Amino acid sequence: MTLLRQRSFALMWWSGLVSFAGDWMLGIARPLFVYQLTGSTLATSLMFVAGMLPRIVLGSVVGVYVDRWNRQRLMVMANLLLALSIVPLLWVRTPDHLWIVYLSALVTSSVAQFLYPAENAFLPTLVSEDQLVAANALNGLNNNLARLTGPAIGGVIMAGLGFQAVILIDAATFVISALLIAAIRRVPLESTGSALPPDVRRVWREWQEGLQRVMRSRTLTLLFMLEAVLAVGQGAMSVLFTPFATDILKTDSVGIGLLMSAQAVGGLLGSVVIARVGNRTDLWKLLGWSCLVFGLIDGVLFNYPLFFPGLAIGIAALIVVGVPGAGVATGLTTALQKETEDAYRGRVFGALLTTSALFELLGMGIAGTLGDIVGSGLINLQVIAYVLGGLFVLTRIRTLTTAPPLTHNA
Repeated sequence: MTLLRQRSFALMWWSGLVSFAGDWMLGIARPLFVYQLTGSTLATSLMFVAGMLPRIVLGSVVGVYVDRWNRQRLMVMANLLLALSIVPLLWVRTPDHLWIVYLSALVTSSVAQFLYPAENAFLPTLVSEDQLVAANALNGLNNNLARLTGPAIGGVIMAGLGFQAVILIDAATFVISALLIAAIRRVPLESTGSALPPDVRRVWREWQEGLQRVMRSRTLTLLFMLEAVLAVGQGAMSVLFTPFATDILKTDSVGIGLLMSAQAVGGLLGSVVIARVGNRTDLWKLLGWSCLVFGLIDGVLFNYPLFFPGLAIGIAALIVVGVPGAGVATGLTTALQKETEDAYRGRVFGALLTTSALFELLGMGIAGTLGDIVGSGLINLQVIAYVLGGLFVLTRIRTLTTAPPLTHNA
């Protein structure tokens, strides 16, 4: 926790907390608003698909620019553009206006593609390597703090003041986040890069180098395979969680907000524990067991209403599942950062975005097309994905721990 006394890291941490809180507020309100407006899982899934397309088209390519541009300035500009991109949602009133929701999701996601690889490439320049696990765990902590407050506040605000109030508050969080990142002092190790690559051929060549960097590493390849498996389940869950909560748990926006926040309680505990003991724990066992336990707890969460109606067990399960959730996020991010040199981190995390998006889109497609037929019980696809992902890592620990060392050739 002493990392939070380091000015540069603390500013980045607080910027993430503020921005994530706004994201979770909109994340609870927007799908619920669309589902209430249409009553259709297909219409809801189309919103997620619109947000997923830029991750497929741009996710890998933006890494080239992240590795060349000043990452700090890039994150400032991205946050300001994100604030502008959600303002048009204020005009959505009827199903005829859904195209604004889809267009906003498309633009917002396009800008956000620069943030994820930029942040994960910038973070290792703010802390030493032996602090990296703790730093990633603390980043998970601010996400879970935001998840604890954001969904509950978003649900209450939407119920009391309406969807438009949530939009305005989320836009304000992006502006605050931009100001905090701008206040970070320049770090000597930060890759400032240069201006735009001069021609398309050079962009193409540097993009290929990023993909080759992944393929040269057996460990990176296996991590990308794990992300693909988990993403299928995540895609199905993102589409079906609101119908599951509405139709099976029989709850409203306030109840959904409480369910989303409950997971953050466990995530807070998990993030603190991993920040303290992560460096003394085998990274691959942490990642594998976290995936497996996450899937098993989700199995309880998604199926207990068959026997015991009510929210109490669901809230308890979501509190517990937050702990392995923190292990999955921290383990995967840290493994990627440690396996990748600074010059390639933007492209590697960008490629991960594209991989994740493609397979999340697959999960969304399954949920969107079959959800109205099979029902929201299809959400159990996430259970299968995380259990398989955990077994995948645990059965390949020897391969991962004996992988050949990094090559530093350009």
